[in-house]
Amino acid sequence: MIPLFQLILAHLLGDFLLQPTAWVMHKEKKKAKSPALYLHLLVHGVLILILLGFGFWILAIVLTILHGLVDLTKLYFQKSATKTAWFFIDQLAHFISILGIWWLFFRPEISLEWSPSSWIYATALLLITQVAGIAIQVGLSNWSKDLDLSQESSLKNAGKYIGILERLFVFAFVILGKWEAIGFLLAAKSVFRFGDLRKAKDRKLTEYILIGTLLSFGISIGIGILTRWLLTLL
Repeated sequence: MIPLFQLILAHLLGDFLLQPTAWVMHKEKKKAKSPALYLHLLVHGVLILILLGFGFWILAIVLTILHGLVDLTKLYFQKSATKTAWFFIDQLAHFISILGIWWLFFRPEISLEWSPSSWIYATALLLITQVAGIAIQVGLSNWSKDLDLSQESSLKNAGKYIGILERLFVFAFVILGKWEAIGFLLAAKSVFRFGDLRKAKDRKLTEYILIGTLLSFGISIGIGILTRWLLTLL
């Protein structure tokens, strides 16, 4: 597995640490005619040789070419409105190419059979990220009708993703046994929410936010405790 992590490290160093913003801007402007693109690819190739050794020069060349093809695809197809999407597509394509070349060159033995603990974690994560969010939304639906949330200024789906992230953090803290971190997270959220609660015209919004928060934290803690108990039975 070590060569895989060395290849990933080379990619991260080349794409993030050793790629100046000026290179990125020049690539986006000149695309295939940009010298910065080829300097960027040269850096990637050299990093692979340094981390894996010069005996892997063929692997370095293949990965460098693939990296260049992925970058060119992104440069020619991305628009100003799709930059965010293409950033993640670009990185995913790079990691897939790294995994593919690593497998072709090193032929590692990979077991596709999941352990029982993997199934427990997968089920817990699905419950936390999707099921819990829908359950909370449905559970609060009768009360949300009494609130005029249409006037609230908010980013699209921001509340949904904030809820998912907070439940993931709480779950991780329970699994790691860091109960004090849950209190810190709850306190931090309360500070950020203080403005909403202070400006509420009546108690309804305050109660709605508190119930939703406590449900979110309670569900995550319950699933975390259940997961830890199930793991002890294996």
